[in-house]
Amino acid sequence: MSTYPRINIHLATITGNTRAMVSACQEAGVSPAGVTKLACAYPQIGQAILDGGISLLADSRINNLKKLKPLHAKTLLLRLPAISEADDVVRYADISLNSESATLKALSEAALRHNTIHQVIAMHDLGDLREGAYYREETLALCREAMALPGIELVGLGTNLACYGGVEPTTENQSRLASLAQEIETEHGITLRYLSGASSAGLGLMLNNQLPDAINQLRLGASLLMGIGLNDEPVPGTRQDTFSLDTEIIEIKCKPSVPEASTALDAFGNKPEFVDRGIRRRAICAIGKQDVDPNQLTPRDSKIIIIGGSSDHLIVDIDDCDTDYRIGSTLTFDLSYSGVLQCMTSEYVNKHFI
Repeated sequence: MSTYPRINIHLATITGNTRAMVSACQEAGVSPAGVTKLACAYPQIGQAILDGGISLLADSRINNLKKLKPLHAKTLLLRLPAISEADDVVRYADISLNSESATLKALSEAALRHNTIHQVIAMHDLGDLREGAYYREETLALCREAMALPGIELVGLGTNLACYGGVEPTTENQSRLASLAQEIETEHGITLRYLSGASSAGLGLMLNNQLPDAINQLRLGASLLMGIGLNDEPVPGTRQDTFSLDTEIIEIKCKPSVPEASTALDAFGNKPEFVDRGIRRRAICAIGKQDVDPNQLTPRDSKIIIIGGSSDHLIVDIDDCDTDYRIGSTLTFDLSYSGVLQCMTSEYVNKHFI
C-alpha cells in the first residue's frame, strides 16, 4: 500500500483540546459528550478524547459505535435510530436520541430481547428544522410514551441547532428547552439526567456565561478535534492544527492555463471555467474528488494555486513557488471540517496517527 495520500492526525492535540473544553465546561456545570463522527470513530481518536477527561463518546452511526466498543466507554447514538437497526442500537449504544413513537416501541422490544435497559433522550426542534418534534405537545406525548415502555428509560431532553438551518444557539432558545424539560419533570416526578442543548456551536454561549444553568450537556466534536465552534471560529484555549493532508506529485509539466476548445461538461457534470495565466508550471497530485473536494484544501505553501481536479487527480499551479518541487515531492494542505470528514471517510487516504 502506498504511503500517500496521507492524513496526519495529532492525537495529543485532540487530548489537549479535550482537556481545555472539559475544564471550561466544568466551570459552567456542563458535562460534555465527545463526538467522534468527524474522524469516523477510529479507536485512537476515541481514546484521545477519553484521555482528555470525557467519559461519554457519541457518534451518528452504529458501525462507528462498534469500533468504540473495545474502549469500554459509555456511548451515545446521535442520529435518530432506524427501526431496522434497533437490536444493534441497544447493543452498542447506551443512550440514543429519539423523536418517533414507532422507533421507541422497536427499541423497547429490542431492549427486552437483550435483557437490558436502553436510555433515551427525547429531541425537540427549536427551529433549526432537522430532527425532533416542532410542537411542544408532540414532545410531551413522546416523553409519556417513553415513560410507559418497558426496557426504556427517559433520561434527557435535547435539541439540535446550527447543523442544518443555521439557527444559532441563544439564551432564549436554550431557556425554552429548559422550560420544556421542567414541564416534563413536573409531570412525571423525575429529574432528567441530560439537558443536551447544542453542539460545539453552543460553546460561545457557555464561555460568555449566557448558557442557562439547566443546560448540562453539550455534544462536542469540532471543538475537540479541530478547535473550532460556531461559524468555524477558533475556540479559545484550543489548537486548530490537528489534521493535515500530504499528497505526492506524480506529474510536473509546463502547459497553457486554458484547455483548447473547452465545450463539454467535466466528469461531474459541471461546465468548467478557467483563468488565463499563460503558460504555467503545473503539478498533478495523486488524490482526487473521490477523496476530497479541492475547495476544502488550503496549501501550506501559500504560493501554490489550486486549479482543480478530477476523480483521481488534483491539479495545482506551482509556477510561483520558491521550492523546487519534483516528481515524488509531497505537498501539504490544511483541511476544512468538510475536508477532514471526506479524507477520514475515504479508504484511499492513509490515516497517520501521531
